[in-house]
Amino acid sequence: MTSLLVGIDGSDSSRRAVAFACRLAEESGAAVHIVHVIPWSPYSFTTPAENDHRSASKAHEITAAEQQIMQPALAVAREFSVTPTSSVVHGSPADLLVSIGAHDTTSQIIVGRTGDSRIKQVLFGSTPVRLIQISKTPVTVVP
Repeated sequence: MTSLLVGIDGSDSSRRAVAFACRLAEESGAAVHIVHVIPWSPYSFTTPAENDHRSASKAHEITAAEQQIMQPALAVAREFSVTPTSSVVHGSPADLLVSIGAHDTTSQIIVGRTGDSRIKQVLFGSTPVRLIQISKTPVTVVP
C-alpha cells in the first residue's frame, strides 16, 4: 500500500494540503501520515543547565503543537473516510520530511504553500522550495 506524507505548519494552506491528501487517499486507497516538524537546530552551544531546559522545552513544544496544529489538521481529516497517522517531531522541516518520505511506500509528499513573509523567504528559504530541491519523492505544493 502506498502512503501520502503531509507536512503541516498550522496555516490555511496546510489544512488545504490535508484535505487534498485525504481526497487523494479516498480515491487511491493510500494511507495518510500527517507530520508537523518543529524547527530545532541541534547545533547550538549550550551548558548542561541549558540542555536540561531544552529537553523540557521540547516536550512543552510537542504538547502545544499537538493541540494547536495537529488537532485542527486531524479534524479536517475526519471529514473524509481516511484515518491518518500523525506525529510531531523536532528538526529541520524539509530534511525530516524527505527522510520520512524516503520509505518505499511513500508515493508523494504534500505540503501547503508557505505563509512566511517575503523577507523571511529570501533570508531563509521556504520549506516547499527546499523540498522540491532535495526530495527524490514527488512533492505537491497546495496553494
